[in-house]
Amino acid sequence: MAKAPDVGDPAPDFTLPTDGGGEFSLAAHRGEPVVIYFYPKDNTPGCTKEAISFSSEIEAFRSAGISVVGISPDSAASHDKFKTKHDLSVTLVSDEDTKVCEAYGVWAEKSMYGRRFMGVERSTFLIDRDGVIARVWRKVKVPGHVADVLEAARMMAT
Repeated sequence: MAKAPDVGDPAPDFTLPTDGGGEFSLAAHRGEPVVIYFYPKDNTPGCTKEAISFSSEIEAFRSAGISVVGISPDSAASHDKFKTKHDLSVTLVSDEDTKVCEAYGVWAEKSMYGRRFMGVERSTFLIDRDGVIARVWRKVKVPGHVADVLEAARMMAT
């Protein structure tokens, strides 16, 4: 497995389907900061709280000129249902083959109730205007996380 990208590394580029039948390309956002948050699964408690938190602050991110996208291995159709059910406003990207999760080093072995399996390690990346990773949060705990990301993104955007 390749080394996980870190601060100062170029952010791995990708183009993937989104909710609503769209497409998100990181390269198309060059020139503006981007927050990419990776989460394990739609409609699970922690992931729902995180998506609601990012959605509640989406206007603050946008007014600072920062795009926010959430990525999970769920399908775009699953993302559509998740957004509707929880009235989410953040863009959700589908990485069904986990290639982007792997490129960012967040597809990892996890353990629950003694069972080992591969899954997404909750992580967030702040990408600068030049497509370089400016900040990384790994093994994210949801409470307070969005406020931390927004503060770091605002400092970088000015």
